[in-house]
Amino acid sequence: MGIVDSPNGNNGKKKGRHRSKRIGFRLDMTPMVDVAFLLLTFFMLTTTFSKSNTMEINTPPEKLEVKVAENNVMTMRIAGDGMAYCSIGNEVPKRISLYDTKDSRQLSLSPQLRSLLKQQTASNKKMVIVVKLSDKVKYKQLVDIIDELNLMKIDRFSLDDYTEQDALEVKRAV
Repeated sequence: MGIVDSPNGNNGKKKGRHRSKRIGFRLDMTPMVDVAFLLLTFFMLTTTFSKSNTMEINTPPEKLEVKVAENNVMTMRIAGDGMAYCSIGNEVPKRISLYDTKDSRQLSLSPQLRSLLKQQTASNKKMVIVVKLSDKVKYKQLVDIIDELNLMKIDRFSLDDYTEQDALEVKRAV
């Protein structure tokens, strides 16, 4: 609130010579500071802090080599054409749609792929899933696959390089 002080109390009007006097002016900043701190505390208390979307991935040491029986390894190859090619051991890979074709937003993996993963991990507790992704695959697909494996509580999986041998296996798929 501003306060204007007049020197004589007669609102600065004098008879005779008109001389301008300097009027004292004082601005009280207390209410503005109060409102500023009130708004600051209001916005601090009403905003929600977003949690970071991170995924924890445990990587083994580089020199560690783990031997797994061939019939305990399921290889899932993703070639970038929207299909997953799954095989156990040296079997001919089965061609399965990666995403649910009914879901236009492509937020979830296909029911066929889910049921295959559940069935194989339930029947064989030592099953290790090796996921191989080609260069054509988008990063979102990798994240979707890892999310789905985590949701199904499958913790025995590995990521591996997609080689020319894998491209030949994809061509051989049924």
